[in-house]
Amino acid sequence: MSRQMESTSDGLSAGTSAEDPQGLTFGQRFKIRLKKNRLVAAALVFLLLVVMMGLGAPYLTPYEPQHQNLLRRLQSPTSDHWLGTDEIGRDVLTRIAYGTRVSLMIGLLGAFGGMVLGVTLGVLAGYYGGRFDNLVMRVVDVMMAFPGILLAILIVSILGPNLFNLIVALTIWGIPSFARISRGSVLSVKEMDYVEAARSLGASGWRIIIRHLVINSLSPIIVLTTLSVATAILTAAGMGFLGLGVQPPTPEWGAMASTARHHVRDAPHLIIFPGMAIFFTVLSINVLGDALRDILDPRLKA
Repeated sequence: MSRQMESTSDGLSAGTSAEDPQGLTFGQRFKIRLKKNRLVAAALVFLLLVVMMGLGAPYLTPYEPQHQNLLRRLQSPTSDHWLGTDEIGRDVLTRIAYGTRVSLMIGLLGAFGGMVLGVTLGVLAGYYGGRFDNLVMRVVDVMMAFPGILLAILIVSILGPNLFNLIVALTIWGIPSFARISRGSVLSVKEMDYVEAARSLGASGWRIIIRHLVINSLSPIIVLTTLSVATAILTAAGMGFLGLGVQPPTPEWGAMASTARHHVRDAPHLIIFPGMAIFFTVLSINVLGDALRDILDPRLKA
């Protein structure tokens, strides 16, 4: 009898999270969104091309990212170097392709780290409440009082400028936003009937948190994670431009733009192409994030 009631409560939990007034699955809503909005389709195609460029960087061009040819320095785009060469004769297309790996890794790891830590703190604070909730939220308030980029600069300045410390800074930066949104979702879900049913059947706190609260709070967390990837990539590029991100000679879009600022007049392609890579990648991720928000919110039409 107890198993039947528990399965019923689980069914209510799943039914609540998957409720859709149009009776459509996520895949169906996503296909409708792609058909209705060509911008979303274009953003998806562009991101797939960016990922393929990063994965296939060794096969995309015959050059190495650190290969120098001083005889061809500051060369404009040609048939040999499609995006030109930089101040020491390195192929710009090759460095952008290899820089794709670095930038995407920073964005994904920074957003994922902030999501894991922030959601953990927010869910525990929302579920247990009391002094722990007050402590977590006050710490979050203090962290959110700092402008994000200044907080990242402070952390990297203390730890030192390198790839790992940049990811740590982006992770810490992302914690407050995820903690707040997950706490709010848990507060709205934990008083639902299926949670009370699971609690009355003797389900442990961790079972309730993982099986009911976290699962039914995933929609806003997924959307925020997507947008956080774009924010992390943009912030990493800004930090690289300031010299506090990935250090040369490692190819990274922001660092490439930073070194190119000295040649804006005589070789504008050095800053145009990395800038375009940053702009269109961040724009595409934001467009997909907005589409995911519309798809995962059952109150909005596909």
